Amino acid sequence: MNTQSHLGAWFLTAVFSVLLMTTISSTVAAQDIVSFNEDVFPIIEVRCLACHQPGSAGYEASGLDMRTYEGLIKGTKHGPILTPGRPFESSLIAMIDHRTDPKIWMPHDRKRLSKCERLMFRFWVSQGAKNN
Repeated sequence: MNTQSHLGAWFLTAVFSVLLMTTISSTVAAQDIVSFNEDVFPIIEVRCLACHQPGSAGYEASGLDMRTYEGLIKGTKHGPILTPGRPFESSLIAMIDHRTDPKIWMPHDRKRLSKCERLMFRFWVSQGAKNN
């Protein structure tokens, strides 16, 4: 692929990312409510469940079962990972934002969550991490 093709692909990706972020931000602002079932859990299903369910490596290492809201709220064998209403005090947010020791960045050994995905988690926790 030549340099012009790389720039074109990069530009399209950047434009798409900005449009997606604007759409999510507008949707969240307009609705003012982020739903665990409709907004957060679909991200968990695609990006987290492969490791964070019984029998998988992430579950065995941490005890975090992300198959249900209750499992997520319970947290790990070391304690809760969410502080409802306080996203920047929540371990989960710190791990997906890569503000922790790199050994515990999530998803572990996989592509980082997109900014839109991370914002969705942050908005949800800001709104109290409700089971809605």
